[in-house]
Formats: sequence, structure tokens, C-alpha cells
Amino acid sequence: MDELDSEIVRLLQTDARQSNRELARQLGIAPSTCLERVRALHRRGVIRGYHAEIDPAALNRGVQALVSVQVRPLSRAVIDGFKGFASGLPEVLHTFVLSGGDDFLLHVAVQDLDHLHAFLTDRLSKRGEIIGFRTSVIFQQVSNTVPTRLPAPE
Repeated sequence: MDELDSEIVRLLQTDARQSNRELARQLGIAPSTCLERVRALHRRGVIRGYHAEIDPAALNRGVQALVSVQVRPLSRAVIDGFKGFASGLPEVLHTFVLSGGDDFLLHVAVQDLDHLHAFLTDRLSKRGEIIGFRTSVIFQQVSNTVPTRLPAPE
């Protein structure tokens, strides 16, 4: 990505709903050039989609937690199987496969603490491959909604 591509990405991260004409105006380029650059970013997979940020409470998901999970035996079949299981659960927002002491990190969002407890006991604890899990309730979340491109390693 060159500097123009990086600036297009930054501006779209700030407001993905702006028109191509407005984006081109902010960049100081022709709308046709801007449109072709955005299309090229899509083709190359740099821009993978546009999303609406929704308040979890509006979706009846007032409690969020991070659940660290350990599975055994560590094999591709077990990892792929649990990844598929976890990512298919409606309570799970994100499934991360990790290295280190934990094998997975699940970001879950549920109605309340009772539902979190039920999720842990009724869904996770019954899985034979899980040998342990730890849960941390999220009190606040701060996100970097406009990450910038880091310099290439030297």
C-alpha cells in the first residue's frame, strides 16, 4: 500500500458511509481515481467489508466476557473441531486460536451473569476435549477503530 491507499483506508475506517465524491474531495484526487483505488483495495483483500457498530445492549447482550480455554489432546482434529463448535455458538462473538498456556480465547456476550454461568456449565464444561477454562468479565472496552499501517520490519 502506498500513502494514498493508507489514507483511503484511514478515511474509510473513520466513516465508511461517506460517498466516493466526498472521499475524493478529502484526498484531493479525481472521483474516478478514488473509485478505482477503492476497487483495487477490495480486489487485493485490503478492504474486506463495511460494518455497522451496534451497541451490544441493544441486542440483549449486556454482559461480555473473555473465556480462556485449554483443550487436549493438541491435535489438528481437536483444534479444528473445537474452533468450529465455538464459532457456531450464538453467544460467541470471536474465537481466537492461541499459542502458549491457553489454546483458545472466546469473546462471549450474553444477557446477564446467570446466562454466562449457564453458557459455561451447559455448553463448555460438557465438552470432553476441554481440560480447563477461566473466565474474565469485561467491565469496559476501548477499541482503536482506526489502526494505521505500521512500518515494515527492517
